[in-house]
Amino acid sequence: MSNDQQPSGLVRALGPIDATMIVIGSMIGSGIFITSAESARLSGAPGWLLLAWVIAGLLTMTGALCCSELATLMPRAGGVYVFFREAYGPAMGFLYGWTLFLVVQTGTIAAVAIAFAKFFGVFVNAISPDNYLFTKQPISLGGGYAISLSTQQLTAIGLVALLTWTNTRGLKLGTLVQNTFTFAKTAALAGVVAVGLLLGWSATSAPRTSAWWDSWANGWSPQIAQPGFKFVGGFAIILLLGKSMVGPIFAQTAWTNVTFLGSEVHDPGRNLVRALLIGSGIVVILYVLANISYLALLSFPEIQHAPQDRVAVAAMRSAFGNPGAMCMAAAIMISTFGCNNGLILAGARVYFAMARDRLFFNKVATTNQFHVPAAALIAQGIWTALLTLPRTVTTNGATHQVVYGNVYTQLLEYIVSADLIFYLLMVLALIVLRRKAPTADRPYRAWGYPIVPIVSMLLAALLIVDLVFLAPTTSGIGILIVLTGVPVYFFWRKAATA
Repeated sequence: MSNDQQPSGLVRALGPIDATMIVIGSMIGSGIFITSAESARLSGAPGWLLLAWVIAGLLTMTGALCCSELATLMPRAGGVYVFFREAYGPAMGFLYGWTLFLVVQTGTIAAVAIAFAKFFGVFVNAISPDNYLFTKQPISLGGGYAISLSTQQLTAIGLVALLTWTNTRGLKLGTLVQNTFTFAKTAALAGVVAVGLLLGWSATSAPRTSAWWDSWANGWSPQIAQPGFKFVGGFAIILLLGKSMVGPIFAQTAWTNVTFLGSEVHDPGRNLVRALLIGSGIVVILYVLANISYLALLSFPEIQHAPQDRVAVAAMRSAFGNPGAMCMAAAIMISTFGCNNGLILAGARVYFAMARDRLFFNKVATTNQFHVPAAALIAQGIWTALLTLPRTVTTNGATHQVVYGNVYTQLLEYIVSADLIFYLLMVLALIVLRRKAPTADRPYRAWGYPIVPIVSMLLAALLIVDLVFLAPTTSGIGILIVLTGVPVYFFWRKAATA
């Protein structure tokens, strides 16, 4: 057996650029182009908006420093799943992988695919959330839910199917798609930054027309930002700042995806560290600069109330008119296409690792003739496609108009607190494994230990407390979604020993 051939059937074929492109490509999706609108509405001032992105970036970079040691200590398929299994036991590893399959990875792929279809609809009018196939409107399932298949949903499913298929044809093709689209969308995001910094700063731009820190002076109030909110003053700002970080954090959570491919990265002791730190660093800097660009090109109310929250499109429209908006829509299509490729490529390796531990379907533990886990990719693709079909049904109290949302969006909102708990546990795993395996070979030792992991966990813990306090029901449902994995775990364990 050569050094490049793994017992799992996977091949170490990813170089340093490939691994870095997976980090960058999985992180840059649609979030940076959209989520600043909600963050601006919640925080009420340019300074708070930027601070939300800076703190989210700090959380990412401290996490990446800690994760780098774990990734080089255990460069195996499954990544974070393996870290959890080794630090806390197979049950906790399974709960992480189960939540990833049930909601986090698949729900994010579905959301990014719908975002791709939404911006594709700018160019092809037939692709619309209201253009239903087979029925005139979604079919009610009762209890505030419905099911539908619109041309927008079909386009999203088609994208997932295409990228799942290309990734079953081998790692080389998957990484070619990844590298090409990541270079293109990174250049596009850098272009947004350049346009704002060079052409912005007009008399109507946010820094010139809004108070930098005084949200109330900008016409903001906690009760408008969060209906039913009972707190006032500085405490209200701090609480809502935490909530305004949800979008920025979700826009950059996928940096751990490269660890899922630990068995396929060449010279992991060097390349995984470089990929995690350089890739995450580039994205964090671009994200902060992109928000400065939005502030330079738009007034703060224009950011808060951008049509359909498309802040980047509004920014480019302000600079170049309708052609600028169309170019931005095309750039977001490129971005979401590349992002989904990275998420699909990486996510399947977790279920593959679970199946090899006999905690998932046996077929998922296999690789095909191209040395990739095709069955895991297909299982992920099928569940993702199914997640695009159910809809939430709400009625606007003022207009009595029925509004259809997406179930995966609701699930992702539920899971935010649980996802942050997993993040905290991943960082804690560094400390646990330093104690459990002090003499293990560590090609990289986390810089700033133990201060960096403590700061990282403290930030995550404060955010978890904030979100649980502001939305206890939502957070509770998220924890329950994770706990659905407990009986499933015991089922797989029993089946494995039968």
